[in-house]
Amino acid sequence: MEAENKIEISYNNSGKYPVVIENGYEGLAPLVSDMFPNLKRIMIITDSNVSKLYLDKVRIVLGGCCDTITSFEFEAGESSKNLSTVNDCYNKLLAGDFNRRDLIVALGGGVTGDMAAFVASTYMRGTKFINLPTTLLAMADSSVGGKCGVDYDSYKNIVGSIYMPSLVYMSTSSLATLPEREYSSGMAEILKAGLIKDGRFYEWLINNFSEIMDRDPEAVAYMLNKAVSIKQFYVTKDPYEENERMILNFGHTIGHALEKYYEFNYLHGECVALGMVAAAFISYKRSMLSAEEYYEIRDMFVPFGLPISVDEADTAKVISNIGHDKKNTDTGLRFILLKKAGKAVIANDVTDDEIKEAVGELIAPWD
Repeated sequence: MEAENKIEISYNNSGKYPVVIENGYEGLAPLVSDMFPNLKRIMIITDSNVSKLYLDKVRIVLGGCCDTITSFEFEAGESSKNLSTVNDCYNKLLAGDFNRRDLIVALGGGVTGDMAAFVASTYMRGTKFINLPTTLLAMADSSVGGKCGVDYDSYKNIVGSIYMPSLVYMSTSSLATLPEREYSSGMAEILKAGLIKDGRFYEWLINNFSEIMDRDPEAVAYMLNKAVSIKQFYVTKDPYEENERMILNFGHTIGHALEKYYEFNYLHGECVALGMVAAAFISYKRSMLSAEEYYEIRDMFVPFGLPISVDEADTAKVISNIGHDKKNTDTGLRFILLKKAGKAVIANDVTDDEIKEAVGELIAPWD
């Protein structure tokens, strides 16, 4: 079980950036110095939780890479991922005379990465940007691929862009301080990667769940490499999500609707897991999966600490939330379904009745 610690993401035929997986921040400074010689200013964007753990460490590591390092800190949580926080960050960048030749660094989870990338994509029409994800969810998914944005009027990520970083640097040492629930949330995106593209990797995850949940460094590095490589495949082929990259949205259509319905009291990965169960159920009802395949997929989320049921859900409200999802098209609701573990397909004709039945399947107890 070995994996390279560097993956290259390509886009637009000529653009590319490295994703580096290490077990500490010691290798960050040489990379930044090589990529950005004569750098004057760095702004680190982070939240109130991560700043206590890693801000000083990263400032010291990057201290020799530029003339000045400043930071922008916001209150941790999804509620801060909005245009008001972005506006405050703009003001700090302006006060520090930041320009397009300077560097923005995201240090944190998905909220931080999304917001910092959005700031970088819009400040002076595009500023240099690198991502230092500190959560498993961000490492496995949101830090790679360039999607960024903020929530608006309770709609998740409805304002955003696609803006590629110059570097993604993952220090798996940061996972040691991650709460168990947050770690499990990240596992949803890793399980998703196997389910949509690589059945053998999915089987490896199931067979090695004890080492994974114990956060064995070798197992974690291997699974991150595989998950990022799967995302690399789709991002390289379809960087702006015009076709095949949509497969990465498996579980997200109902997942995002549930996040909103439960007012973000469920974590993103928890809702994605529920969304994957629902999508697998629709696949089963369409005879794409056998009953045995469906139940095996559903039940395998449990060892990783992910939910497969909810106590209650108003299916009409859940469906209404889907109406504003970015995956809604003029011809119908786009859904990602499964033909088997490791093979996903795009369907454009999923009906409200199918969604209603699938959400109903999530409500425990089962008969």
